[in-house]
Amino acid sequence: MKKRTGLIATKIGNSSYFSENGNVIPVTVLKVDECIVSNIKTLEKDGYSSIQVVSIDGKSDIKKIKKPQQKLFANIKSDPKKVIKEFRIHPENQLDIGTKLNVSHFKKDQFVDVTSNSIGKGFAGAMKRHNFAGLRASHGVSISHRSHGSTGQNQDPGKVFKGKKMAGHMGAKKVTKQNLKVIDVDEENKILIINGSVPGRKNSVVFVNDSVKKN
Repeated sequence: MKKRTGLIATKIGNSSYFSENGNVIPVTVLKVDECIVSNIKTLEKDGYSSIQVVSIDGKSDIKKIKKPQQKLFANIKSDPKKVIKEFRIHPENQLDIGTKLNVSHFKKDQFVDVTSNSIGKGFAGAMKRHNFAGLRASHGVSISHRSHGSTGQNQDPGKVFKGKKMAGHMGAKKVTKQNLKVIDVDEENKILIINGSVPGRKNSVVFVNDSVKKN
């Protein structure tokens, strides 16, 4: 499948879905409000092909947003939206400015990739953050049972290399979960039901694309 635009959605939460044969499937429920194509980039003019999409109602007073965005929403004759996102696409799947997309963009049983910011866990130690085993819990270890151990080398190079796994801020990073199956599409209620878990907390904004590895 040649790459199409993705959609902007809101994570409602997790639930259970009963299939036709009675199996219980753990699912994530996403709400997909109407997405409007607000801008396009073409291979000839910009060097790459993409579609800019806006969605999720934002400030009702258009005077409270920046002037470039005022012009953007005026061009598509839409109220201000909260989320603006650009999706890379194949040139053959280009759409016109003002095109409206909804949850029917995705079909039942297809596979999707979902991107969002993971839940922030604050400052975490090496055992929680990187699954380290920790030090011995018996003789000879004092007060440092959960420490990560040595991090440096000798006098040469005399530093800790960048990217070393240590304690630090955990979570709150951009995460993409791939190859999630679409269990059901409810066009009436604008609901997309996806198998398994999706990054992010409840009511967080997620971006749904066609799967890169499947379909």
